[in-house]
Amino acid sequence: MIDLTKQLKIAVKTGKVSYGCTEALKAARSGRAKLIVLALNCPESERSAILHSAKLSELPVYIYAGSSVDLKTVCEKPFLVAAVAIREAGDSEILKVVESRNVGT
Repeated sequence: MIDLTKQLKIAVKTGKVSYGCTEALKAARSGRAKLIVLALNCPESERSAILHSAKLSELPVYIYAGSSVDLKTVCEKPFLVAAVAIREAGDSEILKVVESRNVGT
């Protein structure tokens, strides 16, 4: 089984990603992203707006099993990361991992 955390690290290093709730919401509204990853403690107002826009854009959303502190560590950023919009997966197989877990839109 492919580990999502490892694939997310690869996507961050080799693909094109945006960080933060505002960027994730923009990507969901425009349909530019291929996947949105949300931390468990993403603020509810932002989470609901992102989920709504992603549903309209038929974009998969994955709820990461960790907080924004955990997501910041995975992404190797010096700031908290509540949301990640993956525009291009790069060398990562993260889209396959998400498909195999039947993550809904």
